[in-house]
Amino acid sequence: MAELTLVEAVRAALAWAMEHDDSVVLFGEDIGIDGGVFRATDGLYQRFGSARVRDTPLSETLISGLAVGLAAEGLRPVAEIQFMGFLYPTIDQLANHASRLRNRTRGRLTCPMVLRAPYGGGVHAPEHHSESAESMLAHIPGLRVVIPSSPARAYGLLLAAIQDPDPVVFLEPKRLYRSVREDVADNGAALALDTAFVLAEGGDVTLVTWGAMVTETLEARRRLAGEGVDAEVIDVATIKPIDMKTILASVAKTGRAVVIHEAPGHCGVGAEVSATISEQMLAALLAPVRRVTGWDTVMPLSRLEQHYMPDAGRIVAAVREVMAWS
Repeated sequence: MAELTLVEAVRAALAWAMEHDDSVVLFGEDIGIDGGVFRATDGLYQRFGSARVRDTPLSETLISGLAVGLAAEGLRPVAEIQFMGFLYPTIDQLANHASRLRNRTRGRLTCPMVLRAPYGGGVHAPEHHSESAESMLAHIPGLRVVIPSSPARAYGLLLAAIQDPDPVVFLEPKRLYRSVREDVADNGAALALDTAFVLAEGGDVTLVTWGAMVTETLEARRRLAGEGVDAEVIDVATIKPIDMKTILASVAKTGRAVVIHEAPGHCGVGAEVSATISEQMLAALLAPVRRVTGWDTVMPLSRLEQHYMPDAGRIVAAVREVMAWS
């Protein structure tokens, strides 16, 4: 078992999948010789050769269309989009083809492709490099959207995504790429998709989050413990489809919920989680569901970035509000 960063865990999962399945192929901008802008594929070109690790032109439409075609013909392509802000041209292929292939062919064809993209802010990147647009993707029927929050979950969830018979968008929180290390067993063990992870148990309030916001949420839990508040933390991990069973079971126990995400609040995934809790758990709720999110604007440049992203202080304040309800 090795201690890996999140980006190293991604690389290890890709290498394991390629070693054990010849149908797995990688391609994207600069992922071959250079190993990708974040070096997630570093060394894989040298190990597996140019036939399975390919550099592409600077065309996200081409990358996504190529992935659909290869997947339809029986390969398992893993395509990289350099930043989520460059992903918008792929929506045509994702919404009109990848996500519909099983339905269109009445099950004759599937689309076992993975589209990887670093996402989110916190690294002082320029415009278009810090997007959190997961709700846009989650609205596409037939498309799975997965967001890991630790090296071990990145490893297991990426392997599961590659093995899945349907298309998966795998969003990697780049703020976590090298900020944390964790023991990861490089044994090819996949984690279950569509399953939320209870990271910390508690009885007073349920904190629901995903991606890099897990860091701030766990810090908020630590601060709340000093105030006598016992918070349960849930990492959603797969935001399409959402494991509402785990979330609702937690809220049934605590009676209170705060949903945290970096993306803008309007029509965000947190709104879906909040609405479902309110619809199905009204009798159990001791307070209204609160959301702590990014603002309804584009991610600002580096000097204002910290004012956009939710922090532990905002989460603690929201919990205090829901705890104030009798």
